[in-house]
Amino acid sequence: MHMLDILAQVDINDVINITDSGVKGALVAASAAIGVGLIGAKAVESVGRNPGASTKVLVQAIIAMALAEGLGLIALFL
Repeated sequence: MHMLDILAQVDINDVINITDSGVKGALVAASAAIGVGLIGAKAVESVGRNPGASTKVLVQAIIAMALAEGLGLIALFL
C-alpha cells in the first residue's frame, strides 16, 4: 500500500478533532501556569510589604495554587 492510499483513507473530521484537543490542552495548561505564576508573584509582593504575615500568605498562596491547578485539570478533561 502506498502512502497516498493510506492518506486517502484518513477522515478529515478525525484530524480536526485531534487538533482541537491539542489546542484545548495547550490553552488549559498555559492558563493554569499563568494563574499559578500570578499567585506566586502576588504572594512574594505581599510578603515583601509585610514580612510578619509570611506564614499566612504562604498558606493562602499554596491553597490558591492548588485550586488553580485543579481547575486546569478539570478543564482539561471536560
